[in-house]
Amino acid sequence: MPKPEIERRNALVQAAIAEIGAAGTLDVTVAKIARRAGMSPALAHHYFGSKDRMLIASMRHVLALFGAEVRAALAGVTTPEARIEAIVRTSFAPSNFRQDVVAAWLNFYVHAQRDEGTRRLLRLYQRRLRSNLLVGLRGRCADPGALAEGIAAMIDGLYVRQALSGADGDRAVELVMDYVNRGTR
Repeated sequence: MPKPEIERRNALVQAAIAEIGAAGTLDVTVAKIARRAGMSPALAHHYFGSKDRMLIASMRHVLALFGAEVRAALAGVTTPEARIEAIVRTSFAPSNFRQDVVAAWLNFYVHAQRDEGTRRLLRLYQRRLRSNLLVGLRGRCADPGALAEGIAAMIDGLYVRQALSGADGDRAVELVMDYVNRGTR
């Protein structure tokens, strides 16, 4: 794909995230997203085909940023305990509590209830999170799979709670790490 096309797609993705954040809902129009990106709705449809595809691309972008943060946090980690803590801390990092990112995540969960493409993307995120946690849990508890599921559920649930309360993620990190420590004794 020529560079201008990539730049336009990226501009539309950024605009979609910003519009969702401003509206707090997926109830934004392609025209509004396109206008924010400085292009026509026809061009937006050309690149994505539908609003749903644009929303999925936007969530892929948010997940890619999150994945990069996790990889950076894991660089140089030498113990299983530190690995799990790095994943948990990254999940509650300030970058994940920006208004546009919170709106994208919350709407991502809602959209996954009715859209198969979004549901697949959510399952991919969940599998990656579980897999990353399992690496740090193997050999540390009787049932690492169950503990990984519990940690992932706590991360998702506490993220929603923290995001809606406006609090930072420090208390959530403490709660999840306490759960981890109890599960690995």
